[in-house]
Amino acid sequence: MRKRQAKKRPLLPDPRFNDQLVTRFVNNLMWDGKKSTAFKVFYDALDIVENKKQDAEKSALEIWKDALTNVMPHVEVRSRRVGGATFQIPMQIRPDRKISMAMKWLILYARRRNEKSMSQKLAAEVLAAAKEEGAAVKKRMDTHKMAEANKAFSHFRF
Repeated sequence: MRKRQAKKRPLLPDPRFNDQLVTRFVNNLMWDGKKSTAFKVFYDALDIVENKKQDAEKSALEIWKDALTNVMPHVEVRSRRVGGATFQIPMQIRPDRKISMAMKWLILYARRRNEKSMSQKLAAEVLAAAKEEGAAVKKRMDTHKMAEANKAFSHFRF
């Protein structure tokens, strides 16, 4: 890089759960700078999760965190050009990138669902991911399979 790396800005914790991870998720969920709308969607989704959950001892926030953990990938493939050929090389993922990929996948596949409102879509995807099913978890499995298939090229790691 030509310039020095930008400093990470501290995130304010969200008002309801006092958790920075929730704020980070809501920032990814937000469209057109409408943060209060994104917070409303997220909190409504967690209320739906609270009503629909089967596990009595876990709160909706814990179920959401479990879903996020289940969607987090551990390895990914990156393209590397070696002598005229491009190889897909499996690499470990940094912890902050794991979290951001999981959040983006959870939101992306929630948006693609067929429920009525975004909060219902998000709640359904969170419940599915907490049970290790759903499209976001499938995306993680596919990413891991791709890395496993290209394990032979891991000696090209940089």
